[in-house]
Amino acid sequence: MVNFTILAGGYTSYIASYIFNSETNNLTYLNQYITGGNPSWIISHPTNKSILYAANENVPTGALQSFTVGPEGALTLVDTAYSGGSGPPYCGSLSTGQVAIVNYGSGTARVIPTTTDPLHFSTDDSTIVTFPVPTTGTQGVSEPHMVYQYGEELLIPDKGNDKIWRLGRNGSPGDFSIHGQIAQPIGSGPRHIQIYENQLYTIHELASTLTLQDFPAYPNSSTPIISNVSTVPHYQPAGSSFASGEVLIPLPTAEFPTAYIYTSNRNVGVQDPRGDTIAIFENVDNQLVLRNQVYTGLNQIRGMMHGQQAGEGGEGYIVAAGFAGTAGVKVFKRTEGGANLEEVAVNAKLPTQTSFVWLKQ
Repeated sequence: MVNFTILAGGYTSYIASYIFNSETNNLTYLNQYITGGNPSWIISHPTNKSILYAANENVPTGALQSFTVGPEGALTLVDTAYSGGSGPPYCGSLSTGQVAIVNYGSGTARVIPTTTDPLHFSTDDSTIVTFPVPTTGTQGVSEPHMVYQYGEELLIPDKGNDKIWRLGRNGSPGDFSIHGQIAQPIGSGPRHIQIYENQLYTIHELASTLTLQDFPAYPNSSTPIISNVSTVPHYQPAGSSFASGEVLIPLPTAEFPTAYIYTSNRNVGVQDPRGDTIAIFENVDNQLVLRNQVYTGLNQIRGMMHGQQAGEGGEGYIVAAGFAGTAGVKVFKRTEGGANLEEVAVNAKLPTQTSFVWLKQ
């Protein structure tokens, strides 16, 4: 038997904890721990799972918080720092010791160093990066939505600019600036990315598409889009309106030898009674091929995370929740080698959540 602790953030004033028992397929609500407002994105320290970071998606002043993680996910707040802007929807813990955070509401980003203790922030030499106002597209403002570390670069998809910004370090640990960009289709609204085998997978919120391209070596501004597919299900109720949310690529294992791509759909209009789908794709000779549209019963899947994050035993599961509705948190088992999903557990104690962290007990 393997028990996993699952931490969940959302538009609340707390982070919740659950236990998932993979033998009995039970998902049990445990507790909630007071945080700053709206901890909508949470992430573990890359090497110390007893440390958690949260982005407080507050307007007009966002924040970054650090916590210790105790038994069964018990959290203790340690430090808080200004995010460098408004409405931060994402933070990322870097292998070099800093924490990067992006501010959707102000078009800015900040890399915040930690001290020799990764629980405490050092903001003295932390530069706030401001992204330019777009001259194309539909949004009219910069809307950075994620930060992704790849080698020595930080990659930031900007939904408003239809670009993925490339940030590099100038000197001190908190001093970063824009040193390039990867162009995306105009009006597509790039939201989140994953990189696998040096290929860039981008989920586009405004176009509800998934694209594939070779990752361009610095300083190239782009490479051709190799494949561009819709993520939305074939049947769309009258009055529906879709906006893609998340993209995951669990690494292959002996049990799951194919690197399937999982994308979440968010129908912000008239809902299908079966809920929104998780679309599963496979890269076949550089073409994105749809393998399944899995109806989840969830409303607007903003956040989902694979259990591989917790280590051995977790790779067979994905947790997800809706931004709206009352369906709660659901755990899905990967079946058919990962080409399909089966709902195995649900807990509706808390109706909505937006991000997750898996920990092995």
